[in-house]
Amino acid sequence: MSYDLAVWEGVRPPDDAAAGQLFRDLYNRCIDTDVEHPPTDRIPQYVAALLKRWPDLTVVEEEDVSPWSTGPLIGEARGPLIYFSMVYSMAKEVSAHAAQVASSLGLVCYDPQIQQLRS
Repeated sequence: MSYDLAVWEGVRPPDDAAAGQLFRDLYNRCIDTDVEHPPTDRIPQYVAALLKRWPDLTVVEEEDVSPWSTGPLIGEARGPLIYFSMVYSMAKEVSAHAAQVASSLGLVCYDPQIQQLRS
């Protein structure tokens, strides 16, 4: 079982409903497509900041060291959006940190499980 977050570059939506719609639009345009979208400027910075705290899944040999469900983490980025999964057992701590890092970089963080903006 995993826990997902969506983080993107752009203006913070005014409410959770608008964020949900924008997330779905970005997902359809950037991820659910055959068109390749390289990550935009701040997304690699965001991923690098997350990887300073927890290693990428592709570089660890021990289980339970990395919270990421897939790797490399940057591989989940498409254009202005990164939609990534973490192991459920670490989701509370990791998602809180991920939301704080997004906010510090001026990125939008949306939690699709609870359909709410995070900060």
